[in-house]
This record gives sequence, structure tokens and C-alpha cells, in this order.
Amino acid sequence: MTTTLTVPREPKSAAPDAGIQETLNRMIDEQMASLPDLRLLSNAERRDIIARYTSVLEGNFIYWMTATLMATKSEEAKPILLENLHEEVTDAHPVMMRKFAVAAGAYPDAADALAVDDALTNMRRFLGRLQGVPSLLTMAFFEGFIQKFMPYLAELSAGLGSTEMEYTDVHGVCDIAHTAGLIQAFEVERANHPVGSEVNLMEGVGLLRTLIDTIVYNRAGAMAAAA
Repeated sequence: MTTTLTVPREPKSAAPDAGIQETLNRMIDEQMASLPDLRLLSNAERRDIIARYTSVLEGNFIYWMTATLMATKSEEAKPILLENLHEEVTDAHPVMMRKFAVAAGAYPDAADALAVDDALTNMRRFLGRLQGVPSLLTMAFFEGFIQKFMPYLAELSAGLGSTEMEYTDVHGVCDIAHTAGLIQAFEVERANHPVGSEVNLMEGVGLLRTLIDTIVYNRAGAMAAAA
């Protein structure tokens, strides 16, 4: 009888992909450039953007990150996601989000939740496929966008007379490290569990950009009014 010795596969090194990082940075900059001029927004428009953002973030971000952790196969990448989740949970980031919205008089109602429902459902279904590589890239884009969006969000709230800025202050700093960590996790996952050419790595990023547009411009509400 011949005995075959199975040697554990060593994880592949993950070389940084400057092209991916540049693409994400460009997309984030485009998203920021598309935001409406703060000086031209009414108080009602300020309130509505904060409310729709809260409707998405308060109850979904930890869920999205957990789905991404479940989808990730590389043991070397999982601690990065766990550290992110640990911070979100132990520091009660959803509580920060709620306090921020309440202080601005912008806590979401049913209309705000329904305005983002279709785009939000598309994101949930995408992450529900549990595809590690595209999920990690999607969350890296979102963390990068959130970090750059925080000053804008703070200005929206300040224009409504609020001084409660813990949420924007914390995320304007911590999401820099979160973005870098998720890019690293993406590179590790892609090196060790590559996806086929048929997989659109940017599908989730595109869905997120649509969701952000819905938050900012209430695209769903505009389409319903036009129907």
C-alpha cells in the first residue's frame, strides 16, 4: 500500500495592485464630485439625505461586513474583517449613527426607508451570494467613500443646527485604516482563491454607487413621481 503525504498549501503572497487602488480612488472621487453643492440645499433636502443615509447604514453596515467575512475563505484575510467588526460592535457605531441623525432632526421614517429599499435590496442580494473577492472589493470602496464623505455629512448636520459629531469624527479617522485593511484582504483573497474571468469584480461597487445616488438624490422617489 502506498501512502501519499499531503502537504498543506502555503498561502500565496498578495502583491499590491496599484491599478485596483487607483480605480477605487477614481470612483470615490467621481462620487464625491457628483454630490450637490451644500450651499444650494434646503433644510428639508439636508434632512432627507441624512435620513436616507441613516436608514441604510444603521442597520446594514455590520450585516454587510459579516456577510463579507462569511464569504472570505483566506484565513489570513479574516482577522482584518474581524477587527473591523469588533470595533463596530464594541464601540457601538450604530448608536453613534442614531445619535447623529436624531440630533439633526433627521431620524428616518417609513418614506426614507422605502426610498432606498430597491437599491438596498440589490446590495443585500449581491452580498448574499457569498463571493469573497468581489465582496471585499465592494466593502473597500464603501469604507473609502465613507471616509471622504464624513466632512460633507457633518456639514449637512451642522446646517441643521446640530453639534453632535461623534459619528463623523470617528469615521473620518478610523475608515482610513479600514479601507487599507480591506484592500489588503482583497489582495490576499484574490491571490489564494482567484475568481474566473466571468466574474465582474466591480458589480458590487456599481450597486453601491447606485445606492449612494439614491441616498443623495432620492432617485426612487423621483422615479415614482414621474410614473
